[in-house]
Amino acid sequence: MKEAHRSTVRIRSELQEHADEAYKQFHTSLVPGLTEMIGVRIPVLREIAKQAAKEDYHGFADDFNPEIYEERMIRGMMIGYANLSIEEQKTELRTFVPFINNWAVCDSCCTTYKFMKKNQEEWFSFLTPYLHSTQEYEIRFAVVCLLDFFIQENFIDRIFSCFSDIHHEGYYVKMAVAWAVSVCYVKFPKKTEAFLCQNTLDNFTHNKAIQKIRESYRVSRDAKERLKQWKRKEENP
Repeated sequence: MKEAHRSTVRIRSELQEHADEAYKQFHTSLVPGLTEMIGVRIPVLREIAKQAAKEDYHGFADDFNPEIYEERMIRGMMIGYANLSIEEQKTELRTFVPFINNWAVCDSCCTTYKFMKKNQEEWFSFLTPYLHSTQEYEIRFAVVCLLDFFIQENFIDRIFSCFSDIHHEGYYVKMAVAWAVSVCYVKFPKKTEAFLCQNTLDNFTHNKAIQKIRESYRVSRDAKERLKQWKRKEENP
């Protein structure tokens, strides 16, 4: 086994210093698929990732242990904090995305990729193939990036078209699409209602999207009552 890079050793020591057993127990209950978790809170991981990206991006990227939840998280977050060209960002994402194995790593890392606010046509094209993946978290990665950075007038119609084409049985795909549709409703209620009237989403995702919209404090009571009538009957398994 090769000797760990100095920056990796330092990061592991820092993670141990911030270990929180109570948080570990709580978070483990929320995130299925965790392998080994130290118990470090997300804001601390972000600070560590920022520092690692600045000091020695490739040192940690080459040496991180994907079995440790926090190291996997830092590896993904660093892409958003590093000074990389757009081609380097794409290369690093292609390398990292297959390591995503739970919703927490996916969602926490995606919010870091604020570089997608620029060159948006190029990034939309980059994300599109992931929407057609057979892998649950590759699809979720693309959906979450779309809801974080692309729910805008010039993308909303294409986003709805993309969602209509997603037919994957993964629970975390369905929940991501439902979440995204609810965000679309807040920003574009008329367009989203039109989508809900004619979409090809499975019944679970369709109903979950309506549920999430109705849970929003930014949606009127009248709209919530109207949407309630659009729920579909789901077949028992």
